[in-house]
Amino acid sequence: MCGIIGYMGKRRDVAEGVEALKQLEYRGYDSAGCSYIDASTGEIARFREAGRVASLEAKLPEKVLATSFIFHTRWATHGSPTKANAHPHTDCKEEFYVAHNGIIENYAELTVWLKKHGHRFSSQTDTEVLPHLIEHFYKGDLLEAVQKALRKVVGTYGIVVLSSRHTDELVAARLGSPLLVGVAKDGYFVASDPAGVLAHTKRVVYLNDGELARITPTQMRIVTMDNKKKRAKIEKLEWELEQAQKEGYAHFMLKEIMEQPRSIENTIRGRLLTKEGNVRLGGLDPVSDRLRGIEHIHIVACGTAAYAALVGAYMLEEYAGIPTQVSIGSEFRYKKPLLNEKTAVLVISQSGETADTLAAVREAKNKGALTLGIVNVVGSTIAREVDAGIYNHAGPEIGVASTKAFTSQLAVLVLLTVFLGRQRGMSLTTGAGIVKELARIPALMEKILDGERPHIEKLAKKYANVSSMMFLGRKYNFPMALEGALKLKEISYIHAEGYPGGELKHGPIALIDENLPTFAIMPKDSVYEKMVSNSQEIKARKGPLVLLTTAGNASIASVSKEVIVIPKTLELLTPLLVALPLQLFAYYVGVARGLDVDKPRNLAKSVTVE
Repeated sequence: MCGIIGYMGKRRDVAEGVEALKQLEYRGYDSAGCSYIDASTGEIARFREAGRVASLEAKLPEKVLATSFIFHTRWATHGSPTKANAHPHTDCKEEFYVAHNGIIENYAELTVWLKKHGHRFSSQTDTEVLPHLIEHFYKGDLLEAVQKALRKVVGTYGIVVLSSRHTDELVAARLGSPLLVGVAKDGYFVASDPAGVLAHTKRVVYLNDGELARITPTQMRIVTMDNKKKRAKIEKLEWELEQAQKEGYAHFMLKEIMEQPRSIENTIRGRLLTKEGNVRLGGLDPVSDRLRGIEHIHIVACGTAAYAALVGAYMLEEYAGIPTQVSIGSEFRYKKPLLNEKTAVLVISQSGETADTLAAVREAKNKGALTLGIVNVVGSTIAREVDAGIYNHAGPEIGVASTKAFTSQLAVLVLLTVFLGRQRGMSLTTGAGIVKELARIPALMEKILDGERPHIEKLAKKYANVSSMMFLGRKYNFPMALEGALKLKEISYIHAEGYPGGELKHGPIALIDENLPTFAIMPKDSVYEKMVSNSQEIKARKGPLVLLTTAGNASIASVSKEVIVIPKTLELLTPLLVALPLQLFAYYVGVARGLDVDKPRNLAKSVTVE
């Protein structure tokens, strides 16, 4: 993995491929490369570089027109980030070039098999088996050779194949790794992410697992592995290219933090029914009756989305009265969960392509459970495969570390809690109170961003050089402690741990001294006094304290002078406000340390491999 761009059509400057690839840089990567068919000579060329797209761009000839090209950014899985391991990879005769996202699980045995047939390898990657397999099976038909090659493969892939033998043809294929075809006026674009085609078209066709696309300058044909024709369903992208630009902010991460009042407005727009004390979730209409009979919810997610899931579990149990369990996607698929027709499996994924979460959907469906999704990307694989779902409508998130997608997930979980609660025992008064207060959240977020940001930046600079940090919270804000620690790890590379406040005396307190600062999340809620006790325990051991509490809480000054405040709101909604200071703190620490906060090392935006 990570980013793929392809083009087949009339002559286009290769520089357009570079610009399209730059739109995918947010996904995280460590090398880049391209191959193209020179329009003037008909010859194929390949360039690869370790490092950023800019390094690749510097090596390309100026003003080269091409009839087709493929570009790739790689996030290392097999083999270190070197030029030799960068995509596209080619075969012994340098006739077939492959850009690949995913993992070939049986590459080792395929490599042995291919070497016995005389093939020579030049990289450490799993991907290189693909062009050699295509070379081995090629008998004059590129699509057929790709099909035969892929039948030998165990694993996941989103691939685009370019060949010097077929200069007017691209072949794309997908299994477990997202791929779409953009339909432009003068040809076709292939991309792993809608952001790669937005500058050229909003009309796209999403490939499904097991489908291949044969693309010529004037035609696209979609078939299955056994050559059954499939109808190309063209969908329209909702995003604008401008939404993926920085708009004057120093980083995408800061822009997206600042966008959260608007993204929450977009998430809740048209969904709040204040008078009825209820919400409108059209995506759940097809399964509304079945939801009434659900006796257990199992939420599955990965990374930041898993912490949103933990917050959601508190909401659903307290207000909807439904026993709720949370599993990490990579664990769910191996733990043999007990599921039946009375279970709803709710998966949460910003991209809608997270490999482990997608596997959970398929496992749940096989066991007869109702599958639901909370997804930000319209048309993504998870969005298409769940029985029903809710879109975030948060807009594109470019920064690798999730910010506005996370808070939109929290908002959707509030909506779902009200929806399911009103189906059960939640009163109109309770529902109306939650809905009314949720409508105020964007304005309350604005207060935090306007009033606390300079203060948080100063605190971040003070703690920018610590070696470790602890985050504490209770109840709804225990998951927020986990999220705060994760953000700091992702953005600043500082070791951080999140704990429930009640666990402090069960081990972590052994770490407390004057060198380990603690970020304590303690709004004035049902567990506030307990968190005060935890903070006093840290203070007694000379541990530095940053406290996050509710505005107007003057008594907190006796515990620590370093205080961040958020406006008062309902307890179940506090995580929506708590998220912003945590994000800003991590952001400003990363900036103070001179790091690339938009593209943290070793991370990818969409994890499409297990």
